[in-house]
Amino acid sequence: MAVSMLFGAQASGSVAVEAAMTLLAMPYVLVEGTTWVDESARQRVAPHNPLRQVPTLVLPDGEVMTETAAILVDLADRHPAAALAPALTDSRRRQFLRWMVYVSSEIYALYWIKPDVTRIGVPVEHRQAVIDAVHERIAFCWQSMDAQLQPDRYLLGNDLSVLDLYVAVVSRFGPRRTRFYQVAPNMAPVVRRVDDDARLVDFWRARFPFDPGWE
Repeated sequence: MAVSMLFGAQASGSVAVEAAMTLLAMPYVLVEGTTWVDESARQRVAPHNPLRQVPTLVLPDGEVMTETAAILVDLADRHPAAALAPALTDSRRRQFLRWMVYVSSEIYALYWIKPDVTRIGVPVEHRQAVIDAVHERIAFCWQSMDAQLQPDRYLLGNDLSVLDLYVAVVSRFGPRRTRFYQVAPNMAPVVRRVDDDARLVDFWRARFPFDPGWE
């Protein structure tokens, strides 16, 4: 049986996609590679994604999906029985799409700057100042999102969605969870609940370990 091929890396954005595929019990082949630091990893993904980034998902029929939010929404929509996204007729659908795109464009996209600040015309010697500013912007964006949500067990109610997986993963990046908990107190219990999901315990241990000081 043909399976999907996912270009990804431990402790990266691809982990959200891997978590969704784990919950869906979807078989896939993982091609590991830290594309932001490893030229050989970039070359491996280049034939499928000219941006040479992870995650890049190659479906069994050869079709390519990129962009974490798009992959997550597509996976959820193609497996409606798993209820990992509000249905098109669900009143929560618009807010689901809103926040999926928000996390992608307002927060996740900023991490592209950090490995190489010259991408935005900043000299290397100013890298730390840029990273500090990026972290402040990310904290502000989490705070803004948190102020507009009233989570229940999960961000959009009682049902786990790929939005919860996405936020749980991206909130682990700089400025790290300790700052996230401070600026997003409404979302903090949700991401902890995702961390503790019994279906994902082994997965987190392998793909985004809770090493000492990780938060």
